[in-house]
Amino acid sequence: MIPVTKPYLPNRDKLKAYIDGIYDRQWLSNNGQLVQELTQRLEAYLGVENLLLVSNGTLALQIAYRALGVSDTDRNQKPEAITTPFTFVATASSLKWEGVQPVFADIDPNTWCLAPDNIEAAITPNTRAIVPVHVFGNACDVEAIDEIAQKHNLKVIYDAAHAFGVTYKGESLLKHGDAATLSFHATKLFHTGEGGAIIFKRKEDLERAKKMINFGITGPESIEELGINAKMNEIQAAMGLCVLDEMEENLQAREQVWQRYQQALPANLQLQARHEALGYNYAYFPVVFESEEQTVRVAATLKENGVLARRYFYPSLESVECLDAQAAQPVSKDIASRILCLPIYADLSADSQNIIMEIMKEVING
Repeated sequence: MIPVTKPYLPNRDKLKAYIDGIYDRQWLSNNGQLVQELTQRLEAYLGVENLLLVSNGTLALQIAYRALGVSDTDRNQKPEAITTPFTFVATASSLKWEGVQPVFADIDPNTWCLAPDNIEAAITPNTRAIVPVHVFGNACDVEAIDEIAQKHNLKVIYDAAHAFGVTYKGESLLKHGDAATLSFHATKLFHTGEGGAIIFKRKEDLERAKKMINFGITGPESIEELGINAKMNEIQAAMGLCVLDEMEENLQAREQVWQRYQQALPANLQLQARHEALGYNYAYFPVVFESEEQTVRVAATLKENGVLARRYFYPSLESVECLDAQAAQPVSKDIASRILCLPIYADLSADSQNIIMEIMKEVING
């Protein structure tokens, strides 16, 4: 079986050494030594400040909304946030969970990111924030989104779950917005088994969030904030430190896999258009087929031959009832119906890729 992705497992002996240290210190959570070390190393590696580690990527979004006041309730106003329907469900469900109504605006047909031209039309007196997604690690139009946010006094929280290590115009893409969130799920390019992080623009927002992830506790007898438990633990941090040590090897291997696909795929498949100033991370390889029927046939035939490809992201979220189904967003609906993410991970062999591409060509040309 060839999975769509699989976790990158770092050197086992190095991980064991970190675990031995945890046993020696007997400190497993509550901002331990390894969490502090990983925080510092990630800030240096990513070129950012005000990074906060949390227990998963969904809580990263929820804490960001709370820390920035997006989910503060008001009897006379149900807060709204404008977001994309072309994303993993957690982008929108985390808003809904926090009492914020996601309002979907359509995507750009080439970049597949939230289209700035569609944002302003969706703004109402209840709008508190814009929540764009750097889809598959591709940069949103951050300048245009920032201009709209400033004009309407809105917060911007980027779901940057796919954008670990991505640069834009020579700097970390994660520097944009009032906050950017990362997922460190096991299937991500960089992972801690399970985990996440928030990068805040302002230190005061970071300090508020630090209280929030520890129940609002600021001392043995002091509770200053309404909080929850969203802390990363030492075991997660140990895995992250090991994965970070091997990040360059991982990236180089994934780039080779990505390039093999790009060079061998049929010309009639649509690939995502990326900004020329983007430093990419090769985390995903999505392709768009000519029709939904062709997409379904390719996915089914691959599965029959032991290859798992995924329809990321399907369905387009404006059609999901539990998110309060909204008017169809035609571009997102169209792309979502025709997209397939092909297997990509560091040790995917060229032989396996050849099998995948031959099956696809047979279906397309059949």
